[in-house]
Amino acid sequence: MMNIGIVGLGLIGGSLAKAFKYADQTVYGIDKNPLTTEIAKMSDIIDDSLEGKIKDCDFIFIAVDANSTVEFVKENAKEFNKSCVVIDCCGVKEVVCEPCFKIASENNFCFIGGHPMAGTQFSGLKHSKHDMFKNANMVLVPKENEDLLILQRVKDLLKLAGFSSVSITTAKKHDEVIAFTSQLAHVVSNAYVKSPNAKIHKGFSAGSYKDLTRVAWLNEEMWATLFMQNKENISFEIQNIIDELTKYNDAIKNNDYDTLKKLLKEGRECKERCDKHDD
Repeated sequence: MMNIGIVGLGLIGGSLAKAFKYADQTVYGIDKNPLTTEIAKMSDIIDDSLEGKIKDCDFIFIAVDANSTVEFVKENAKEFNKSCVVIDCCGVKEVVCEPCFKIASENNFCFIGGHPMAGTQFSGLKHSKHDMFKNANMVLVPKENEDLLILQRVKDLLKLAGFSSVSITTAKKHDEVIAFTSQLAHVVSNAYVKSPNAKIHKGFSAGSYKDLTRVAWLNEEMWATLFMQNKENISFEIQNIIDELTKYNDAIKNNDYDTLKKLLKEGRECKERCDKHDD
């Protein structure tokens, strides 16, 4: 049995706490809202508050925003025991990993960037689930030349929470790719529902509408912060899709059937190649 600390008991942190408790580990947690911490304790989501127990933890997951993550690591750098592995769960990595790698090196503990590829459009402890990470992927961003035994320890732990795979990358590459796979999807979904026809869609919509609009229901403060922290990458992706949509619009306005058909064929073939690559 291991002692696992969770900082931030929202959707992700709460789900991690539930997953590790479900796997019979000892879980200590803390949230910026003391009431949330107490509710988690009374509900047996955590065994006790993390306060005063940081030094006892084998692993600590930090599931708060990037700035708060760096602040927590800096403030508690002397408290982490030397065998502890500290893992964050932020949606961006460069703004977190660069300062935290430095703090960890100066204080002789291990920090690894992390990003769980799971979630819902809802937030908060009440929406957390013990099986949130079942068959999910975890992206890890270790420092250069990280000890392979430490990475294996982390992988083994993540399996207990339900993760079925782990991807290893750099902070730079993570932020480039996540701008496309996650951030752009939220921008497009959020903009899509601003059509005047969205108000009268009932009775005219099915699966495609639901798929495209699910993540329009977002936490605007959190996502605005993430976009600004990754602004070059997300701006590139937004401009790219604007350029592509303009081609479709021009073909339609100009009654250019052949060009429109060609654009649609290119998109279908691109999706086919992506699916084959996934297999």
